[in-house]
Amino acid sequence: MRYEILGPIQVVDSNGTRLLTARKLEILLTVLLVRHDQVITTERLVTELWGENPPRRANAALHVYVSQLRKFLKQHGRSSSGAGARTAPGTPIVTRPLGYMLLLEDDEIDVDEFQRLMHEGRGHFAQGRSEETITALEKALRVWRASSLEDLKDGVVAHAYATFLEESRLECLELLMETYLRLERYREVIGRLYTLISQYPLRENFYRHLMLGLYRCDRQADALAVYRDLWEHLRDELGLEPCTAVQQLHYAILAREESLDRTAA
Repeated sequence: MRYEILGPIQVVDSNGTRLLTARKLEILLTVLLVRHDQVITTERLVTELWGENPPRRANAALHVYVSQLRKFLKQHGRSSSGAGARTAPGTPIVTRPLGYMLLLEDDEIDVDEFQRLMHEGRGHFAQGRSEETITALEKALRVWRASSLEDLKDGVVAHAYATFLEESRLECLELLMETYLRLERYREVIGRLYTLISQYPLRENFYRHLMLGLYRCDRQADALAVYRDLWEHLRDELGLEPCTAVQQLHYAILAREESLDRTAA
Protein backbone atom coordinates (compact mmCIF):
# COMPACT_ATOMS: atom_id res chain seq x y z
CA MET A 1 0.00 0.00 0.00
CA ARG A 2 1.15 3.52 -0.77
CA TYR A 3 -0.20 6.76 0.66
CA GLU A 4 0.00 9.90 -1.47
CA ILE A 5 -0.55 13.21 0.30
CA LEU A 6 1.37 15.55 -2.03
CA GLY A 7 -1.93 16.49 -3.62
CA PRO A 8 -5.45 15.21 -2.90
CA ILE A 9 -4.95 12.39 -0.40
CA GLN A 10 -5.24 8.97 -1.97
CA VAL A 11 -4.35 5.37 -1.25
CA VAL A 12 -2.81 3.17 -3.92
CA ASP A 13 -2.70 -0.63 -3.70
CA SER A 14 -3.14 -3.69 -5.88
CA ASN A 15 -6.81 -2.81 -6.32
CA GLY A 16 -6.01 0.61 -7.77
CA THR A 17 -6.30 4.16 -6.45
CA ARG A 18 -8.88 5.05 -3.83
CA LEU A 19 -9.92 8.48 -2.60
CA LEU A 20 -11.65 9.31 0.65
CA THR A 21 -14.85 11.26 0.04
CA ALA A 22 -15.79 11.90 3.70
CA ARG A 23 -14.02 15.02 4.99
CA LYS A 24 -13.71 13.81 8.61
CA LEU A 25 -12.10 10.57 7.48
CA GLU A 26 -9.73 12.51 5.24
CA ILE A 27 -8.70 14.74 8.14
CA LEU A 28 -8.24 11.73 10.41
CA LEU A 29 -6.06 9.91 7.87
CA THR A 30 -4.03 13.08 7.28
CA VAL A 31 -3.20 13.51 10.96
CA LEU A 32 -2.31 9.83 11.39
CA LEU A 33 -0.05 9.97 8.32
CA VAL A 34 1.63 13.20 9.40
CA ARG A 35 2.48 11.62 12.76
CA HIS A 36 2.89 8.07 11.51
CA ASP A 37 4.51 5.56 13.89
CA GLN A 38 3.67 7.89 16.79
CA VAL A 39 0.75 7.72 19.18
CA ILE A 40 -1.78 10.49 18.57
CA THR A 41 -3.90 11.05 21.64
CA THR A 42 -7.66 10.88 21.48
CA GLU A 43 -7.77 14.48 22.73
CA ARG A 44 -5.56 15.71 19.88
CA LEU A 45 -7.58 13.83 17.26
CA VAL A 46 -10.82 15.28 18.61
CA THR A 47 -9.35 18.79 18.38
CA GLU A 48 -8.15 18.18 14.82
CA LEU A 49 -11.60 16.96 13.76
CA TRP A 50 -13.84 19.47 15.56
CA GLY A 51 -11.67 22.31 16.81
CA GLU A 52 -12.27 23.81 20.22
CA ASN A 53 -16.00 23.03 20.26
CA PRO A 54 -16.34 19.26 19.83
CA PRO A 55 -19.76 17.55 20.09
CA ARG A 56 -20.82 15.97 23.39
CA ARG A 57 -20.06 12.42 22.25
CA ALA A 58 -16.89 13.27 20.33
CA ASN A 59 -14.91 10.29 21.64
CA ALA A 60 -17.59 7.86 20.51
CA ALA A 61 -17.78 9.56 17.12
CA LEU A 62 -13.99 9.35 16.81
CA HIS A 63 -14.16 5.61 17.51
CA VAL A 64 -16.67 5.24 14.68
CA TYR A 65 -14.44 7.21 12.29
CA VAL A 66 -11.43 5.07 13.20
CA SER A 67 -13.45 1.92 12.53
CA GLN A 68 -14.54 3.29 9.14
CA LEU A 69 -10.98 4.26 8.28
CA ARG A 70 -9.72 0.81 9.24
CA LYS A 71 -12.27 -0.74 6.93
CA PHE A 72 -11.17 1.59 4.14
CA LEU A 73 -7.49 0.73 4.62
CA LYS A 74 -7.96 -2.98 5.24
CA GLN A 75 -5.48 -5.13 3.34
CA HIS A 76 -5.81 -8.88 2.98
CA GLY A 77 -2.84 -10.81 4.23
CA ARG A 78 -1.32 -7.98 6.27
CA SER A 79 -1.49 -7.88 10.03
CA SER A 80 -0.40 -5.13 12.39
CA SER A 81 3.01 -5.25 14.00
CA GLY A 82 4.36 -3.89 17.24
CA ALA A 83 4.25 -5.18 20.78
CA GLY A 84 0.88 -4.91 22.40
CA ALA A 85 -0.89 -3.86 19.20
CA ARG A 86 -4.67 -4.05 19.38
CA THR A 87 -6.24 -3.59 15.99
CA ALA A 88 -8.39 -5.29 13.41
CA PRO A 89 -6.44 -7.86 11.33
CA GLY A 90 -5.02 -6.45 8.12
CA THR A 91 -5.18 -2.77 9.03
CA PRO A 92 -2.25 -0.47 9.89
CA ILE A 93 -4.07 1.51 12.62
CA VAL A 94 -3.07 0.47 16.12
CA THR A 95 -5.05 1.25 19.28
CA ARG A 96 -2.97 2.44 22.22
CA PRO A 97 -4.07 3.34 25.77
CA LEU A 98 -3.94 7.08 25.00
CA GLY A 99 -5.05 7.06 21.38
CA TYR A 100 -4.15 5.63 17.99
CA MET A 101 -1.12 5.12 15.79
CA LEU A 102 -0.70 4.46 12.05
CA LEU A 103 2.11 2.03 11.27
CA LEU A 104 4.03 2.54 8.04
CA GLU A 105 6.65 0.48 6.28
CA ASP A 106 9.49 1.94 4.21
CA ASP A 107 8.50 3.96 1.13
CA GLU A 108 4.77 3.76 1.86
CA ILE A 109 4.27 7.53 1.73
CA ASP A 110 5.19 9.83 -1.14
CA VAL A 111 6.62 12.48 1.20
CA ASP A 112 9.47 10.11 2.04
CA GLU A 113 10.34 9.82 -1.66
CA PHE A 114 10.25 13.60 -2.07
CA GLN A 115 12.51 14.15 0.94
CA ARG A 116 14.96 11.46 -0.22
CA LEU A 117 15.28 13.14 -3.62
CA MET A 118 15.63 16.57 -2.01
CA HIS A 119 18.46 15.29 0.20
CA GLU A 120 20.12 13.75 -2.84
CA GLY A 121 19.78 17.01 -4.77
CA ARG A 122 21.29 19.08 -1.95
CA GLY A 123 24.24 16.72 -1.78
CA HIS A 124 24.90 16.96 -5.52
CA PHE A 125 24.59 20.76 -5.38
CA ALA A 126 27.09 21.03 -2.53
CA GLN A 127 29.55 18.93 -4.53
CA GLY A 128 29.11 21.03 -7.67
CA ARG A 129 27.42 18.23 -9.64
CA SER A 130 24.87 20.41 -11.39
CA GLU A 131 23.43 17.93 -13.88
CA GLU A 132 22.84 15.38 -11.13
CA THR A 133 21.29 18.11 -8.99
CA ILE A 134 18.78 18.96 -11.71
CA THR A 135 17.89 15.30 -12.25
CA ALA A 136 17.20 14.71 -8.55
CA LEU A 137 15.24 17.93 -7.98
CA GLU A 138 13.12 17.56 -11.12
CA LYS A 139 12.22 14.04 -9.97
CA ALA A 140 11.34 15.40 -6.52
CA LEU A 141 8.98 17.97 -8.02
CA ARG A 142 7.29 15.33 -10.16
CA VAL A 143 6.27 13.51 -6.97
CA TRP A 144 3.92 16.42 -6.26
CA ARG A 145 0.50 16.24 -7.88
CA ALA A 146 -0.87 19.52 -6.48
CA SER A 147 -0.53 21.86 -3.51
CA SER A 148 -0.52 19.63 -0.46
CA LEU A 149 -3.27 19.53 2.17
CA GLU A 150 -4.76 22.81 0.90
CA ASP A 151 -8.27 21.87 2.03
CA LEU A 152 -7.25 20.37 5.36
CA LYS A 153 -5.56 23.27 7.14
CA ASP A 154 -8.11 23.73 9.92
CA GLY A 155 -6.32 21.48 12.41
CA VAL A 156 -3.04 22.47 14.03
CA VAL A 157 -1.16 19.33 12.97
CA ALA A 158 -2.31 19.38 9.34
CA HIS A 159 -1.73 23.13 9.02
CA ALA A 160 1.81 22.93 10.41
CA TYR A 161 2.67 19.99 8.18
CA ALA A 162 1.19 21.63 5.08
CA THR A 163 3.32 24.71 5.77
CA PHE A 164 6.43 22.57 6.17
CA LEU A 165 5.76 20.73 2.91
CA GLU A 166 5.14 23.93 0.97
CA GLU A 167 8.37 25.46 2.27
CA SER A 168 10.24 22.31 1.26
CA ARG A 169 8.77 22.48 -2.25
CA LEU A 170 9.74 26.15 -2.61
CA GLU A 171 13.26 25.38 -1.40
CA CYS A 172 13.43 22.68 -4.06
CA LEU A 173 12.33 25.13 -6.75
CA GLU A 174 14.79 27.80 -5.63
CA LEU A 175 17.70 25.37 -5.63
CA LEU A 176 16.67 24.04 -9.03
CA MET A 177 16.50 27.52 -10.58
CA GLU A 178 19.89 28.39 -9.11
CA THR A 179 21.36 25.22 -10.61
CA TYR A 180 20.02 26.02 -14.08
CA LEU A 181 21.63 29.45 -13.81
CA ARG A 182 24.89 27.86 -12.71
CA LEU A 183 24.84 25.88 -15.96
CA GLU A 184 24.04 29.04 -17.97
CA ARG A 185 20.74 27.53 -19.12
CA TYR A 186 19.00 30.88 -18.72
CA ARG A 187 16.38 30.63 -21.43
CA GLU A 188 15.13 27.33 -20.02
CA VAL A 189 14.10 28.93 -16.73
CA ILE A 190 13.04 32.47 -17.57
CA GLY A 191 9.48 31.41 -18.39
CA ARG A 192 9.27 29.23 -15.27
CA LEU A 193 10.55 32.05 -13.11
CA TYR A 194 7.96 34.49 -14.47
CA THR A 195 5.29 31.94 -13.51
CA LEU A 196 6.79 31.49 -10.06
CA ILE A 197 6.90 35.21 -9.24
CA SER A 198 3.25 35.49 -10.28
CA GLN A 199 2.38 32.61 -7.92
CA TYR A 200 4.65 33.79 -5.09
CA PRO A 201 4.91 37.58 -5.44
CA LEU A 202 6.77 37.98 -2.13
CA ARG A 203 9.35 35.23 -2.68
CA GLU A 204 12.45 37.32 -3.35
CA ASN A 205 14.79 34.54 -4.48
CA PHE A 206 12.67 33.90 -7.56
CA TYR A 207 12.97 37.58 -8.53
CA ARG A 208 16.73 37.50 -7.97
CA HIS A 209 17.17 34.44 -10.18
CA LEU A 210 14.95 35.96 -12.87
CA MET A 211 16.82 39.27 -12.84
CA LEU A 212 20.14 37.51 -13.30
CA GLY A 213 18.83 35.24 -16.04
CA LEU A 214 17.36 38.17 -17.96
CA TYR A 215 20.51 40.23 -17.64
CA ARG A 216 22.66 37.41 -18.96
CA CYS A 217 20.27 37.09 -21.92
CA ASP A 218 21.03 40.75 -22.73
CA ARG A 219 17.66 41.92 -21.36
CA GLN A 220 18.79 44.56 -18.89
CA ALA A 221 15.57 46.60 -19.13
CA ASP A 222 13.45 43.53 -18.38
CA ALA A 223 15.67 42.66 -15.42
CA LEU A 224 15.19 46.16 -13.99
CA ALA A 225 11.42 45.94 -14.56
CA VAL A 226 11.36 42.73 -12.49
CA TYR A 227 13.07 44.59 -9.66
CA ARG A 228 10.48 47.38 -9.83
CA ASP A 229 7.67 44.82 -9.63
CA LEU A 230 9.21 43.28 -6.50
CA TRP A 231 9.78 46.69 -4.92
CA GLU A 232 6.14 47.65 -5.49
CA HIS A 233 4.81 44.35 -4.13
CA LEU A 234 6.88 44.59 -0.96
CA ARG A 235 6.03 48.26 -0.44
CA ASP A 236 2.29 47.75 -0.96
CA GLU A 237 1.96 44.50 0.98
CA LEU A 238 4.48 44.87 3.80
CA GLY A 239 5.93 48.38 3.68
CA LEU A 240 9.40 46.88 3.12
CA GLU A 241 12.21 47.14 0.60
CA PRO A 242 13.84 44.17 -1.17
CA CYS A 243 16.46 42.22 0.76
CA THR A 244 20.13 43.14 0.58
CA ALA A 245 21.02 40.44 -1.96
CA VAL A 246 18.36 41.63 -4.41
CA GLN A 247 19.31 45.28 -3.94
CA GLN A 248 22.97 44.49 -4.58
CA LEU A 249 22.06 42.65 -7.77
CA HIS A 250 19.94 45.62 -8.84
CA TYR A 251 22.85 48.03 -8.35
CA ALA A 252 25.19 45.66 -10.21
CA ILE A 253 22.80 45.49 -13.17
CA LEU A 254 22.50 49.28 -13.27
CA ALA A 255 26.29 49.59 -13.25
CA ARG A 256 26.82 46.69 -15.68
CA GLU A 257 29.40 45.26 -13.34
CA GLU A 258 31.80 42.78 -14.89
CA SER A 259 31.08 40.31 -12.10
CA LEU A 260 27.67 39.66 -13.68
CA ASP A 261 29.07 38.62 -17.04
CA ARG A 262 28.82 34.94 -17.92
CA THR A 263 32.56 34.59 -18.41
CA ALA A 264 33.28 36.20 -15.03
CA ALA A 265 30.73 33.97 -13.33
